[in-house]
Amino acid sequence: MKVFRGFNHPGIAPACALTIGNFDGVHRGHQAMLALLRGEAAQRGVPSCAMTFEPHPRDYFAGATGNAALAPARIATLRDKLADLQRCGIDQVIVLPFDARLASLSPQAFIDDVLVRGLGTRYVLVGDDFRFGAKRAGDYALLDAAGTRKSFDVARMNSYEVHGLRVSSSAVRAALAEGRMDDAARLLGHPYHISGHVLHGRKLGRELGFKTLNLRFTHWKPAASGIFAVLVHGLDAQPLRGVANLGVRPSLDPTDVNGGRVLLETHSLDWPAALGAEGAYGKIIRVELLHKLHDELKYDSLDALTQGITRDCDAARAWFARRI
Repeated sequence: MKVFRGFNHPGIAPACALTIGNFDGVHRGHQAMLALLRGEAAQRGVPSCAMTFEPHPRDYFAGATGNAALAPARIATLRDKLADLQRCGIDQVIVLPFDARLASLSPQAFIDDVLVRGLGTRYVLVGDDFRFGAKRAGDYALLDAAGTRKSFDVARMNSYEVHGLRVSSSAVRAALAEGRMDDAARLLGHPYHISGHVLHGRKLGRELGFKTLNLRFTHWKPAASGIFAVLVHGLDAQPLRGVANLGVRPSLDPTDVNGGRVLLETHSLDWPAALGAEGAYGKIIRVELLHKLHDELKYDSLDALTQGITRDCDAARAWFARRI
């Protein structure tokens, strides 16, 4: 899969079948749309292409207006979004920087500059609530009419439902916020996960007897937070059981080196001896958040924090034991 930031690059295919969206989480509704897109692309003999935005448009407007409430909780990092799109078999992804220029682009200019001249679009597939252009003035009817004039096909896909529930990024965010990890997995089609390179941290966990694998979640507002029973993929032939904290670690001093940053800190319950103490740093791992134990807690001392982590490890072991 080829990935481009912007659409003015010589390596971009001269024509494509395109879908447009934020694709936060690449849930089962997205997956169904991407499968349909691939079929339409194959019929036309052109690559399948997904266009997405970074930052999320609502993140941009939250910053531009100073209203943080406008920003959505983020399900996935850009790394995970791109990995999920690749697993869906998409040939090409365009990541458009959402900035003041793009926000002010009229619907007709978006069609002319981006879809026609920029990407040579032959086919566009959108969702039933698709809007585009400045002030979200563009809709499906406008896009369809433009397709007739500019000689590209336009199609719309209705909502995708699982057991009567409309699958959407909003539904996934709600499930994650409420700790309903099984519901989130049903909407996503797989357990919720976060991946990335294992980073060096303050190593406080090691001092307390609980070595952790640290991944950075770059957005300040993750859709999920708290303490979880997890599986870690990428360090051993079999996934490793663990307990993880996703959040800002309220027990740390805010002036700490990691204070205020969103991290996923995972303690493996079964550390592979072959890795040694330092063997995980720099490796790419995937952490599946399977069961929420509780929200983040603020402990008054390191002793209390140690006792809390011990209880969390015991609770995670008990949960895994019940699954067998």
